[in-house]
Amino acid sequence: MRYRIVIPVLNQLHFTRQCVENLLAHGTPPEAILVIDNGSSDDTPAWLASMPQLPSVRNPVNLGCGGAWTQGALLSGEADWVVLLNNDIVSGHAFVPAMLDAADRFGLDVVSCAMVERELDYPLETFTAEFVAEMRDVLRRGWFHGVCFAVRRPVFERIGFPDTDRLLFGREDSEFLWRCRRHDVPVGTVGAALLHHFGSITQDAIRRETGVRKFGDHRYFYARIGLNWWGRQRAKFARKAQTRRWVHEERAAHGRTLHMVHAGGGWEHR
Repeated sequence: MRYRIVIPVLNQLHFTRQCVENLLAHGTPPEAILVIDNGSSDDTPAWLASMPQLPSVRNPVNLGCGGAWTQGALLSGEADWVVLLNNDIVSGHAFVPAMLDAADRFGLDVVSCAMVERELDYPLETFTAEFVAEMRDVLRRGWFHGVCFAVRRPVFERIGFPDTDRLLFGREDSEFLWRCRRHDVPVGTVGAALLHHFGSITQDAIRRETGVRKFGDHRYFYARIGLNWWGRQRAKFARKAQTRRWVHEERAAHGRTLHMVHAGGGWEHR
């Protein structure tokens, strides 16, 4: 099997069903999808039980994103690539094969696709075709995002699986990216594939239910990767400067970027 798509979920059945149906509609075989139910209390378990052709695992407790990613990766031992995917996405094409083809072309071992976030009030299929035709050769080397990233199997053998530390809440992808950079794993985000991300649906629901405004502790994350206060400031400055360069170069050459936000009828480039 070339790839297995691992989708951790916690409630939000509408988005899970929409994501899975979108993948199937664009040719993804059901057996290439693995849904990890992190203890949902809505109708998610019943829906998964009604889909026997769709592989799934139900955890009695919420293992967190990192725990579910690692669980899915361990259960996908036959796949060359493990694609770690949020459930609050849709796409206008078969984005996973397109993303992996681009990774092979650019020599990447971890890869993300381009992304539009927030409001889906534009013609997705038409926009996607135009975007990919224009941006297929664009690459942001050295960065991937946590909404969707694919990992070539040998990377896990080399640097380990995503961190299962629950105190990293929301920063598991950043910790994994840091490890990739430290060990010179080639990573990047490509314009040859595009998805639409509705935007942290599960985390927003948890915030509303619990009243928690911010998850995790950024100081704990930076301590885990060995950065003191000055190291954090240098890392933030370097990241923001690099992002500004990417945005400037992509907009100048193509009029769009690999990370856009669509809200209120306008576009923001990130």
